[in-house]
Amino acid sequence: MPETLAPPAPAPARKPGSGASPDPELRALAERHGLAVSGIRPSLPEYTRQLWRRRHFITSFATAKLTAMYTTAKLGQLWQVITPLLNAGVYYLIFGVLLNQKRNVDDYIPFLVTGVFIFTFLQNSVMAGTRAISGNLGLVRALHFPRACLPISFCLAQLQQLLYSMAVLVVILLGFGQLPTWSWLLAFPALALQFVFNTGLAMVMARLGARTPDLAQLMPFVMRTWMYASGVMFSISVIVQGKHLPGIVVLLLNGNPAAVYIDLMRFALIDSFTAKQLPPHVWAFAGGWALLAGVVGYVYFWKAEERYGRG
Repeated sequence: MPETLAPPAPAPARKPGSGASPDPELRALAERHGLAVSGIRPSLPEYTRQLWRRRHFITSFATAKLTAMYTTAKLGQLWQVITPLLNAGVYYLIFGVLLNQKRNVDDYIPFLVTGVFIFTFLQNSVMAGTRAISGNLGLVRALHFPRACLPISFCLAQLQQLLYSMAVLVVILLGFGQLPTWSWLLAFPALALQFVFNTGLAMVMARLGARTPDLAQLMPFVMRTWMYASGVMFSISVIVQGKHLPGIVVLLLNGNPAAVYIDLMRFALIDSFTAKQLPPHVWAFAGGWALLAGVVGYVYFWKAEERYGRG
C-alpha cells in the first residue's frame, strides 16, 4: 500500500500589517547606491531644495493654467478683468445704491473695486488650492515631483490674474482723481504678504481637499461668509463706530486677515482712506498672518506628501 504523504505544515500566521523584513544584504546594497523607498517623504530641507529646483516648472505651469482657463471663451483673457468688474458692479448696485453705503465712505467706487479685487485674489487662491490635488490626480500619479508645486503654482496664477486687474484698478483710480503718490509703493509689500498668506492657506486646503473632495462644494459658502465679514462693500471702522460691540468682536473684525490686506491696499492707493481707518498694528497683523499661514500651511502639506494621489 503506497505511503500517504502528510500535508505540509501551515506557515506561521503573520501579524496584521507586518511584512517580511528586507534582506540585510539587499538593504545594504540599496543604501550603498543611494536607493530609497519609493514615494518616501523627504526631509523638510530636502523638500524645500526640490521645490527650488522646480521653480521654473512652477512659473511655467502657472502661466499655462492661466492661459488655458479662458481658451474656450470668445473674449479670452479679458475675462480676467471683466469678471471682478462685473462683481464690483453688482455689489455697487446692491450695497452702494440700494443700501446707500456710499454715503458713509468717500471715493466709494475706488474703495469698493479695491476690496473686490483683493478679496477675489484670496478667494480664487483658496478655491484653486482646494482642488490642487484632487483635480490633478492624473498628473500626481503619473509624475514624481514635490506636490507643493501645484498649490504654489495655482496661487501664482491668481497673482498674475490680479496684476491684470490692478492695471484696470489704476485706470479707475485715475478716473476718480486719485493721482499716484509715494504711498502707492506700499501696495507691493502688501501684495507680497498676502501672496504668502494665500499660498499657505491654499496648501492647508489642498491637503484637506485631497482627502475630502466634497470640500470644494462647501468652500464657496465659506468664502462668501468670509467676504461679508471683511469689509469689502462697507467700512468696518464706520460699522463698529458707536455700536458698543464686545472687544473680542472688534478684535476679530479688525484682525481678520482678509480685512487687513484689503485695508492696506486701500490705504496705499486711496487718498481719502487714511491711517485713522486702519486697525492698530496693521502691518504687524499682515506680517503675522503671512508668517503663520505660510509656515503652518507648508509644514502641514509636507506632512502628507507621500499620501497624495494614493487610495
